[in-house]
Parts: sequence; structure tokens; C-alpha cells
Amino acid sequence: MERRFDGYAVLITGAGRGIGEATAWRLAGEGAQVLVTDADGERAARVAAAMRERELAAESQPCDVADRAAVEAAVERAVSRYGRLDVLVNNAASCHPDPPLVEDYPDEVWARDLDITLGGAMRCVRAAMPHLAAAGGRGAVVNIGSVNGEQDFGNHAYSAAKAGLAGLTRTLAGQCAGRGVRVNLVAPGTVRTPNWAGWEESLERAAPLYPLGRVGRPEDIAAAVAFLASADAAWITGVTLPVDGGILVGNLALRRALRKR
Repeated sequence: MERRFDGYAVLITGAGRGIGEATAWRLAGEGAQVLVTDADGERAARVAAAMRERELAAESQPCDVADRAAVEAAVERAVSRYGRLDVLVNNAASCHPDPPLVEDYPDEVWARDLDITLGGAMRCVRAAMPHLAAAGGRGAVVNIGSVNGEQDFGNHAYSAAKAGLAGLTRTLAGQCAGRGVRVNLVAPGTVRTPNWAGWEESLERAAPLYPLGRVGRPEDIAAAVAFLASADAAWITGVTLPVDGGILVGNLALRRALRKR
């Protein structure tokens, strides 16, 4: 595998499983030193230990992105351990199911999803930015958004937070470009992660609705993150990159419904 991240230090939130874990493996496999963080510290520790068994450079740190002190401690850990911070991947998110009626939406659920998904990303950027700006022009933030931020796929608070994250990506990109820091967003479609445990039949039903014929894998998203974080994307900032099997550009269910027989 190409080693685009030799000498890079990377912090990834929500990296104890799923997309975050796959991203940690991908970037470390390309030479990065990775701080694996997760609100579940034991989960993060297991991932980092497994990576070290493969002779990859990884450490772990518990980090609840709703807690400013925890975020600042994670950034400090990365900088003290690796001497620098070049890439921040904001992957941590919260998504609760919607009640049947919008008027029954609890304030605390709405606040929690927005605070983790959108507020958490901002806390991490705020803490990391001085170090990213000192990274000699290779500082990069990659936010993990969602197709939910682009179209209606349900989940009001989560979708609003992901749409907000896309907006934050653009405003940060404009403000931080002069400091040598790029800010981009990857918007995944349905990805087969542990969050879907027990819902495998739903994934099987969803797969044929994707123009490319399957739901995503965490590695699909990790590959896009690696591109946007690398020097290969040195002239790209402020973009939303859908990695979605074509779901945003093709409505196969409607096409099939309207097809002449």
C-alpha cells in the first residue's frame, strides 16, 4: 500500500469500531501515527492494541466529544505523544430513532444528537486548529457527514446535525485556508457497521436500491478519508464528497416503478 502519511500524526474520534476504526487502520497502514479515540475507552484501547500487534503506530485515548476537557486532553495527548498533529478526522456521532410524531420529539434527544454530531466536531476543530495550522501546510480536517445531510432519509436531529456539519465544513474551509489547513467532508450512504447489528435484513433490502448494487463497507469510507487527508487532495477544500453507491443521483425504486413493461 502507498505510504502517503509517513511522519503524519492523526487523531480520529469515534474510532472504536465501524468507519472510525477502518479509517484508523487505513491511515496507519499508510504510515500515520494514529491516536484512536472513542467515548468507550476500552473499545479504543482494543483497536489500538490490535494495530500495534500488526506493527502499526497507534495509541488510544478515551474521548467523549461532548466534553470540552476530554477533547482538549485528547488533542494534548496526540501532540505530546507524536510531537505534532497533522490530521483530524471527526467521526463521532449520535443518532436516535425518531418518534412516530414530530411533536413527541424529546428535547434531550434532539440536544444530544446535535451536541455530539455537530458540537463535538466543532470542539475538536477548536482544540486541534493551532496544531493543524503549525503542520507546515499539510494540516487537514476530514468530517464524516452523511447523505442524511443532503436528502431525506429520516432521523431529524441526526440529519440536521449532518447538514450543519456540511455547512461548518464550508465556513471553516474558508476561514482556515490562509493558515494552510484544508477542511472537507465525506458523506456516506448506508454502511454495514456494528450500528446495524440485528438489522441485517434491512441492509439486504436496501442494497438493490443503490445504483451500484450494494450497501457500503467501512473501508469504502476510509479510502475517501485517506484521499482527502493526503497531499493528493492538496488543492481541495470545502467540499462534500458523497461516498454513497450512487444513491443521491439515482432513484432505482422510482425508475423500476415507472418502467414500461
